[in-house]
Amino acid sequence: MKRRSMHTGPCVFISLILWIIMAQVPGQEDKEKTTALKDLLSRIDLDELMKKDEPPLNFPKTLEEFEYAFNEQGQLRHINTGEAFVFNAREDLHRWNQKRYEALGEIITQYVYQLLETKCNMTKEIVPVDSTEEEPKSFIYLSADAMSNPDKLLILIQGDGVVRAGQWARRLIINQDLDSGTQIPFITRAKEEGYGVIVLNPNENHLEVEMQAKPAPPPAPEAPDEPALKRERKEDRESKKKRDFYEKYRNPQREVETEQIPIRENASSEEHVQYVWDHFVSKAAARNIFVVAHSHGGLSFVNLMKFREAEVKSRVCAVAMTDSVHNIWHQEVNKTIQDWLHQHCRNWVSSPEPLDTPVEPMLTDCPRVSAGTERHELTSWSSFHSIFRFFGEALCAREGSEEENANTVTTRSSLRSKQEHDHLDL
Repeated sequence: MKRRSMHTGPCVFISLILWIIMAQVPGQEDKEKTTALKDLLSRIDLDELMKKDEPPLNFPKTLEEFEYAFNEQGQLRHINTGEAFVFNAREDLHRWNQKRYEALGEIITQYVYQLLETKCNMTKEIVPVDSTEEEPKSFIYLSADAMSNPDKLLILIQGDGVVRAGQWARRLIINQDLDSGTQIPFITRAKEEGYGVIVLNPNENHLEVEMQAKPAPPPAPEAPDEPALKRERKEDRESKKKRDFYEKYRNPQREVETEQIPIRENASSEEHVQYVWDHFVSKAAARNIFVVAHSHGGLSFVNLMKFREAEVKSRVCAVAMTDSVHNIWHQEVNKTIQDWLHQHCRNWVSSPEPLDTPVEPMLTDCPRVSAGTERHELTSWSSFHSIFRFFGEALCAREGSEEENANTVTTRSSLRSKQEHDHLDL
């Protein structure tokens, strides 16, 4: 066999090697064949073959270098061809395609931050508020009047995963458009209707740093073992060799090992939501607070109610959940919170039914209605107009109730004054 023909099919050769090493060879004749094949294949540069099987994991750092841009409709398109983003840029290289997609996603995150600051005029606020220069930190976004608006304040809480402040779904931003995948339409509409806005960042929970390589410990001198124990040790070593070889084939470009340093008091979505409530929302001037919470964001809000029940009830006017994953049983929510959710909350869930069609509730908490889509990530955008209508109705109901209470107080005061006057006449 010529050396040139050996390089024509790297995957075939590597698969053959895996079969040879992984297989348990029972007979002497098979062992001789295995030795011969190993000798033959030892002349192949396996590292080079595996590198040919997967291109380097080096990707562009900007949209321009990726040769993509957002058009006037907010759609991501290739600069030269005008085509939508293609995930499978390289056939049969799923890991490489996934890493490329993730690299683009990180660029999209920075792009959305830029839009929040330039298009929406939002300001970044660092959390923890008393963080030192050295410790890990995160941030949220506030509109100029978020803390001073005396009337209305809107809180936006995304789901979990890779999405960051200002995003509902990265997939929608890349494959559909900015309107459906970001919170920008909610921010714009809220500001037009006189709301202050706070954009939370519940998934920015830790700082990821590269781990320092630990020096390998010197090999311990082998004690004289019994034959059975020797065989066991040898089998362990061989097994480790096989695992290491397979891992090298599966992941030839070994990624840097990292460790995660949690952000103080913001190490989870639930912690972050409670922290922002304590240090920002509770100190805001708004009489009426409104919340949009998608997916895990709904769970985080319900968790907030468990620990800040009285405060939330006195300040929050209405909560719009979109395909929330909260669970009043698993979260051990008391009856008073359940009753409040039923009166002040609505959950737009993924469903084939038309928008706002009532959907059978799974639990006795907030009413469920159809978001008009079966796609989980699209529920916030599909419910956009209905959510603001729901907020408007809730505000009218609260103001009507307050006016009624004020009239009642005035009537009682007048009646008491009249009674006092009649008493004096007597």
